[in-house]
Amino acid sequence: MDTSTKYNFEWKDLGDLELGRPNLGTNTNVVVYRLMQYTMRDVLEKHWGPEKTNDFFIEAGFKAGEEFCKNVLDCSLDFDGFTADLAEKLETYGVGLLRVEKADLEKLSFVLTVSEDLDCSGLPYSGVAFCDYDEGFISGIMHFYTKRNFNVKEIDCWGTGDRTCRFTVEVGN
Repeated sequence: MDTSTKYNFEWKDLGDLELGRPNLGTNTNVVVYRLMQYTMRDVLEKHWGPEKTNDFFIEAGFKAGEEFCKNVLDCSLDFDGFTADLAEKLETYGVGLLRVEKADLEKLSFVLTVSEDLDCSGLPYSGVAFCDYDEGFISGIMHFYTKRNFNVKEIDCWGTGDRTCRFTVEVGN
């Protein structure tokens, strides 16, 4: 099987936004982000099915989380400092409002919430959790910070009738 890729994302590939968007800047409307994400999901599901599409979103989120952690966060901080930095950066970048509900540092087990989540806050009830990308994103951040693998699972979502996204984060294989 050929494992070469046409495109191998790195943070630098985001470009120079000050140069490229001198008038519009770095911000865009959440509707445009969701339009891209949901149409991409729709096309991928038609070609690959919902389970494989979820896997793609988790994998992409993981890569994004690692790059975000590597380029935006201070990995030299202890856990409390790191999560405070993460919360501040997620708010600054408009991703959501992070809160650590539970943390067991010995077991590397956490429960996190992200309110006003970029991917799903405000969506109508569908019975479906939408935040596969976020599961990967959180896993990628934690992996880069700790050099350990994590299993991240969304347990509450706007799509399932909740008003915040809640994730279990546990050290894994």
